[in-house]
Amino acid sequence: MPAPETRNGVLASGLGVIRGVLFDIDDTLVDLEFAMTAAVRDASEHLLPGLDQAGWEKFGRIFTRETTHYYDRYLSGELSFNEQRLLRGRAALGHFGVELEEGEQSHHWVSSYASQQHGYIRAFDDVTPLLDALDAAGIPYGAVSNNVHDYQRVKLDAAGLERIGVLVGTDTLGVPKPDPAIYLEGVRRLGTGAGETLYVGDNRLLDAEGSTAAGLLGVWLNRGGEPAPGYTGHEVGSLLELLDLLELLA
Repeated sequence: MPAPETRNGVLASGLGVIRGVLFDIDDTLVDLEFAMTAAVRDASEHLLPGLDQAGWEKFGRIFTRETTHYYDRYLSGELSFNEQRLLRGRAALGHFGVELEEGEQSHHWVSSYASQQHGYIRAFDDVTPLLDALDAAGIPYGAVSNNVHDYQRVKLDAAGLERIGVLVGTDTLGVPKPDPAIYLEGVRRLGTGAGETLYVGDNRLLDAEGSTAAGLLGVWLNRGGEPAPGYTGHEVGSLLELLDLLELLA
């Protein structure tokens, strides 16, 4: 696929003039849902012997999608990162009648899950082609994440994305998305302007709408085709679709 047309590091596209691109990380660049689902099964199989595939799929949905309020409490400072993990695990196990005991059993479960998850971290297949095209076009890029810098740095490196050098985490400025400051810090580090910087992420509210409200060009990466009546912003189903969109010259 040819690289988008540029003029001195300026990309002319159907979205307007683009000088930089920022990405969310989890479930945008890195398939975190896969890693979480696989790791939580590994950590929990001994507690749920005989659970069928449908049961494991339900277990994974509870842990990854139906307990995100615990992660919100982590972002607000109510819970530690491991506490929100444990509460999510307890919710999933509790659905199947299993209760994690306080103390050693809970500590072992969290440790097992954390070590397993790291081994399952991988980038989506559409990430490298887009980053290659941006490199060829001389367009700087980076990531702005709703997790702490060092943890996300390890995750990017484990996924083979060491070339993403600009990384802003929730601890960088002490605020999470959708606070405008966190997106604008990414813009500052790229050396671009907000109105000429794309922000691409899988969360419609935090990524597309939050970055747009901060003055960036927000794009919702809707990998699952989730319906969103009333949403009028930019939307793509994959990063390859985004690459195609960038090749439509303004």
